[in-house]
Amino acid sequence: MPNLDSFGHDVWWIILIKVVAVFAILVVMTLFTIWLERRVVGRMQQRIGPNRVGPQGLLQSLADGLKLAFKEDIMPALADKPVYFLAPIIAAIPAFLAFSVIPLGPEVSIFGERTALQLTDVPVGVLIVLACSSMGVYGIVLAGWASGSTYPLLGSLRSAAQLISYEVALGLAIVPVFLYAGSLSTSEVVASQQNVWHVFPLFISFVIFGIAVVGETNRAPFDLPEAESELVGGFHTEYSSLKFALFFLAEYINIVTVSALATTLFLGGWRAPFGLGTIWAGANEGWLPIVWFLGKVFAFIFVFIWLRGTLPRLRYDQFMQFGWKVLVPVGLLWIVVVASLRTLSREYDWSFIQSVLFVGIPLGVVLVVLLLLPEKLPEPEDDETLYGIVPDQPVTSYPIPPMDLLIPTKVAGDRVVTRAGAATANSAAEDSET
Repeated sequence: MPNLDSFGHDVWWIILIKVVAVFAILVVMTLFTIWLERRVVGRMQQRIGPNRVGPQGLLQSLADGLKLAFKEDIMPALADKPVYFLAPIIAAIPAFLAFSVIPLGPEVSIFGERTALQLTDVPVGVLIVLACSSMGVYGIVLAGWASGSTYPLLGSLRSAAQLISYEVALGLAIVPVFLYAGSLSTSEVVASQQNVWHVFPLFISFVIFGIAVVGETNRAPFDLPEAESELVGGFHTEYSSLKFALFFLAEYINIVTVSALATTLFLGGWRAPFGLGTIWAGANEGWLPIVWFLGKVFAFIFVFIWLRGTLPRLRYDQFMQFGWKVLVPVGLLWIVVVASLRTLSREYDWSFIQSVLFVGIPLGVVLVVLLLLPEKLPEPEDDETLYGIVPDQPVTSYPIPPMDLLIPTKVAGDRVVTRAGAATANSAAEDSET
């Protein structure tokens, strides 16, 4: 069974083989994921989907990648050229690095050398994945800033706010996993799921993690940085050719990476599903566990595609409110519940049923009551509501312009006319007419 002591002893050519294998797996899985998404969404919408290039359209993603590579590369006139050029690279490289600590299987023999099917591992392996996903947003923010255009800048700022918001919920969701596994190492997290997968005792963490990674990867219904209706295309509006392809590649590699991380943390990693490991001795040995691992990863990817094909995009204020006022409080309370259950089971020898009855259910009731309490709106001040609307107008959750706004017919030069100035100008115009 691989652990932290299993790494750091491989010969150089084994390490090289692993590096090339991880790169190839990510590229191939990205191409297949793009094809799968187009086929599945096409089936949901009663369309055919790609079926021309290759058998069943399997080579369509490769053809699209080649087409993007040979398209004209357009550089905006107002772009900051060095940053504009480096931004897609900064977005793509961390996406590859994050997969380096994901365990794909147990120890195997490669040309007579025993090695784990994992590139490397460290005592804080899960934090490396989170750090790499956080680094990727720098490429997005720099891309929007360096494009020299308003809409890409707005998309990049949205992405930064989105990452900060849902990174907090994501971090809170994986804390109970560490409490159960007793380690942040990815290989040891998989080893701790030998008897029971973490998804069963930590189902609430799994749900929070699943929602948070959808927001983390800018996928529908949380694809607000790329909202076509208000931002044209988001942070990559001014990008074309191979640079746009790098952003596209980074997004889908991140989907594969977070799916692999979910498999590692909650679904037993490379272990055989449905208890096959207990009735079949060879289910968790040799090269076969790679099949179990990839099957779980593609099941999680299918959920990403399913969400995109069925759910509409949220409004931005709804999205941020859901992250800060729902996911974060639930995550904090769930950590308290899990820590209490673990303490009771270790210190007082309470059974799982006793812990749930005396701790889990009361705290769950408190959580439901807190979520169902109505939100109290602030009182209006100085004859106006919170949003600057006169009292006889309905109060909404977003600002609206006043109904008595007066617009001057002529504005001299570039002078900014305020509301009071507009009223004065209209009054003077009426006096001159009379």
